[in-house]
Amino acid sequence: MLRLRSATCLYRSYWRSQGSIITNNAKTLYSTAADNSVEPIRGLETGVSASKLLLRSVSSVRNNLELKAQNVAEGETRKMNMCQAINDALRLVLSTDNTSVVFGEDVAFGGVFRCSVGLADEFGSERIFNTPLTEQGIAGFAIGMASMGHTAVAEIQFADYIYPAFDQLVNEASKFRYRSGNEFNAGGLTIRAPSSAVGHGGHYHSQSPESFFAHVPGLKVVIPRSAVQAKGLLLSAIRDPNPVVFFEPKILYRSTVEQVPVDDYTLPLTSAEVLKSGNDITVVGYGSQIYALENAIQMIERDMPGVSCELIDLRTILPYDAETVEKSVNRTGRLVIAHEAPRIQGFAAELSAEIQE
Repeated sequence: MLRLRSATCLYRSYWRSQGSIITNNAKTLYSTAADNSVEPIRGLETGVSASKLLLRSVSSVRNNLELKAQNVAEGETRKMNMCQAINDALRLVLSTDNTSVVFGEDVAFGGVFRCSVGLADEFGSERIFNTPLTEQGIAGFAIGMASMGHTAVAEIQFADYIYPAFDQLVNEASKFRYRSGNEFNAGGLTIRAPSSAVGHGGHYHSQSPESFFAHVPGLKVVIPRSAVQAKGLLLSAIRDPNPVVFFEPKILYRSTVEQVPVDDYTLPLTSAEVLKSGNDITVVGYGSQIYALENAIQMIERDMPGVSCELIDLRTILPYDAETVEKSVNRTGRLVIAHEAPRIQGFAAELSAEIQE
């Protein structure tokens, strides 16, 4: 383990020494550059780049009911990918909350995915800073800061390495309020973690560990699907009075590009979103899986005329919006749930059991 960590340090030092020179290969491997090379399936354009769910135009933002409710639909928008939207959310928090700090491995120079790029220059090294390579230490330090009244936004560089922090999050952050009789809490804590597969990450950079944390009372678990969603959900997560684990599907960092409202807005951590109405089957997912489900629905409706599918994005899996799913299933009579994480003991099992009851 020590040798592996030392090798990681040397590797990172090498890339830092390169300054702004990043090869095209590095962009592909570590920036999750948008890949538009997905082959059509029997004439159907597939993948995120062909998705009809993204708010690509200003008019689509104007017509979005949630953004209308937040009074930002008519305001200025800017073309952003998910990485830029997360950066924008962090900048808003740092600008409006003097107690907020952002930290993690390599965060000060922008992070391996560049989600925090430019923040250290703008807000200073006391509020944007690097940490040692110790996920347990990052989580413990974040809990301490949150318990003292700070808004602590900590980054675990890859969700695959969140396990050393598991004890801190499960036994400390989630129980802080209950254990003290609400005298103390770690509600100012948000853990950001790039998750899920990207196509070339191998078994140490491709995991989806959300169901481990969905079992823990006292935590909230959020997984966005796009740039607009990431900004609004991250602002909600940071401002929520409970500790939140915010998993970011890294394959979507640059592939989901939308017109994102420049103004401050939040999206609910308690509500699923019906992305497409249908009458014959309810299809539920979250994160990057939403786009695979969108393609599956398109194929079904093309090949089976008259069949219509309802697509629901859970967005938050703890707590999760069983009511919206139940209402849909009562109408369609059928339910399919899909996620990228392992099937056995996965979150789909929990949701299916709840709907059966």
